[in-house]
Amino acid sequence: MNTTRPPTHDSWFAPLSIDIFLKVLNITLLHPFVAWIIPLCFRAEHQAWDTRPMVVSITWAIFVTLLWMGNVMSHKIAYGMHREVDLNEEVIVITGGTSGLGLLIAEVYGMRGATVAILDTKPLENTESRGITYYQCDVTDKAQIARVAADIERDLGTPTILINNAAVVLGKKLLDMDINEIDNSLKTNLLSHFYTIKTFLPGMINSETGGTIVTMSSVIGHLGAAQLSDYAAAKAGVTALHKSLAAELQEYPEIKTILVTPGQLSTPLFNGVHTPSRFIAPVVEPIEVAKEVIKAIDLGLSDHIGMPLYARWVDWYNVLPVGLQKITRKLSGVDRGMKTFVGRKSPETSEKNGSLI
Repeated sequence: MNTTRPPTHDSWFAPLSIDIFLKVLNITLLHPFVAWIIPLCFRAEHQAWDTRPMVVSITWAIFVTLLWMGNVMSHKIAYGMHREVDLNEEVIVITGGTSGLGLLIAEVYGMRGATVAILDTKPLENTESRGITYYQCDVTDKAQIARVAADIERDLGTPTILINNAAVVLGKKLLDMDINEIDNSLKTNLLSHFYTIKTFLPGMINSETGGTIVTMSSVIGHLGAAQLSDYAAAKAGVTALHKSLAAELQEYPEIKTILVTPGQLSTPLFNGVHTPSRFIAPVVEPIEVAKEVIKAIDLGLSDHIGMPLYARWVDWYNVLPVGLQKITRKLSGVDRGMKTFVGRKSPETSEKNGSLI
């Protein structure tokens, strides 16, 4: 395998991306408060109500406000009311949590007083992390999950938040993978979600405060990509699992479900992956995803978190004519990105239960 790392971008405009421009707009011209400040400023200058600047600015403010209200109403209709979250009472289970995104979320909640259980085959390097208890567990093994679930119940209490974060990336073409590698990839990236949900969901349903299930998927589950056939298939399955589970849980409104579909994360699991356009498809920092996941959990909401911007609109790709889809794939370089893949090197031959995505 080619282990050459892609060239780094050191130009002054390298950090710029569509997402940065959108963030600026969301706190300025696209924010209702700021939009209404503009006509108030015109009024402070004694502009008449029927002058063009006043009419345009008021129209824009009304438009932005209606969009904001529509978004809030749409979210409530789709996901219902929030559940009460008391971190002192929550027991959080995170699979694949000894590194990367999983460890970030675990450390934040541990410092904030929640009780956190990490399930991973890799040892936790910092065993003194506040509020975190490590359980060695292979999430592809149903018997191990059952044993660890009983230990967590005895040691910490009934889990109320499940974050399915464990993942592996082979980075090989289908013909270069052996059957055991395929089995391990699909078990870790897909079947483990079924095992953990089956294990921990009944306790959440019986809990007075309900619970939250976080599903870590990927934008690759929508697009597919060369050298990611196993991973893409598993993530597509995980996304479908989330949607089906959310439909089944409508009779349990106190159970919240959060789907996370990020693009490329800057974690060791994807070392060496080349991003053709960092302006359109910037590499996402794990801390940014962690903040959004933690925010949704804290608010007791169901949600769909897609980062960066293109990850929230990727469904429209399948609406394009097939010829245009092929041209788009070629221009985006999505099928060339894994050619420089290095991944996380370890003494183990399998990156079992590594962290995301």
